[in-house]
Amino acid sequence: MSRAQGIVGAPPTPAQARGRAAEDLAARHLVSHGLRILERNVRCRGGEVDLICLDCGAIVFVEVRLRTNPRFGGAAESITAAKRRRILLAAQWWLGGRGRRFAAAACRFDAVVLDQLDEAAVSWLRGAFDAG
Repeated sequence: MSRAQGIVGAPPTPAQARGRAAEDLAARHLVSHGLRILERNVRCRGGEVDLICLDCGAIVFVEVRLRTNPRFGGAAESITAAKRRRILLAAQWWLGGRGRRFAAAACRFDAVVLDQLDEAAVSWLRGAFDAG
């Protein structure tokens, strides 16, 4: 198994380190706007959510995207239909398990997109996509 496949205790790859830094920036930004981080990096078979937050009683599932090379489009464009399905799958899994106490709460799917690792570059897209 290679480092990219996730050996426990292996140092992060440069891409993983940048992704973690982007998630840290996003989390600080959201907290500064009154959201409470409930969980990070929730994974299930076939899905993943970067951040799960609470915003005035609503559960917010947040996808964090960093795209420093615009050659293939910006960070927001990289959230494909397939990626949205994986986020939705993980959100449903979480609401049916650890987050079941929030199952009746309103839910929202946001994105935090960055074109560089800089606090000034954070763009928070509330309601970036829906569950439909």
